[in-house]
Amino acid sequence: MSTTTTRGVAQPAPVKASPARPRRGLRGNPTVNFWLFTGPFLIGLAIFVVVPICWSIWLSFFDARYTVTPSHFIGFDNYKQILTNSDLPNSLLTFTVFAAFIVPTTWALSLGLALLVNQLRFMRAFFRSVFFLPTAVSYVAAALIWKMSIFSGVRFGLANTVIGWFGVDTIAWMSNPTPPWYWLVIVTLRLWIQSGFYMILFLAALQNIPAELYEAAAIDGAKRGWQTFRYITLPQLRATSTAVILLLLIAAYQAFDEFFNIIGQKATWAQTPLMVLYKAALGTSQDYGAGSAGAVILSLLICLVTLIQGKFMGFGRGDESK
Repeated sequence: MSTTTTRGVAQPAPVKASPARPRRGLRGNPTVNFWLFTGPFLIGLAIFVVVPICWSIWLSFFDARYTVTPSHFIGFDNYKQILTNSDLPNSLLTFTVFAAFIVPTTWALSLGLALLVNQLRFMRAFFRSVFFLPTAVSYVAAALIWKMSIFSGVRFGLANTVIGWFGVDTIAWMSNPTPPWYWLVIVTLRLWIQSGFYMILFLAALQNIPAELYEAAAIDGAKRGWQTFRYITLPQLRATSTAVILLLLIAAYQAFDEFFNIIGQKATWAQTPLMVLYKAALGTSQDYGAGSAGAVILSLLICLVTLIQGKFMGFGRGDESK
């Protein structure tokens, strides 16, 4: 061992620390850990999402009646069949009316609930859980409750019992298209189920707004309430509002369970695009090729509307205040 001399006193030289050896094995290998965590998810995504999508696109170019392994290539005939289907324009009209009802009402209700919950100083977690809990209910179960209990159309239904207290006659909520009372049934069902989810999104965005903005507004003389909401809160929620509206539109395009379970597929005056595809693919004809073509058309339509609205509302801008 070498030594060094400091003021006449011999001292041993410092020992150099040996470099740390990298850990070996599964715990020390980030690549292996990455695939262990994401591998099962990617396998499930490929089996249950990617493969069905590719298979559906492939089926759309074949005559696939009563089979999912066709051999007769027909090109774009399935697409022509779906686009010339007389039920498709009616279903798009139904979707337009449904979206006109459900998108703004859900946006306003979820934002209002978020504002109320955000103002609470106690039991905030309780009310947040209460409003979010309906999202765990399936659309089928909720549709049966709305159909058989609340809006059953008989005198003993909950809705008819309540309006009977005010002297109003019994209303057949779902069997008569004129007036279209079924819209009240379907819209209230969708509002009850999905408002809590979007409330959580707005609540998270509200909690991320800097408190300094409200303090500066108070110093400048802005009044609490409508002025601060209009000039501070709402502009800061622009990105979240855009995302919520896009999600609501996509969900409206995919409306099926409540229409199918409440009204049924025989009522042509209330059919969504997915119900038309359901009748084409799983009805009496069992035409999986036409159903797959319709699914591709609907997917492209959703993508187009999403891109147009995202561009119109400025989705993805970094500064929400612009």
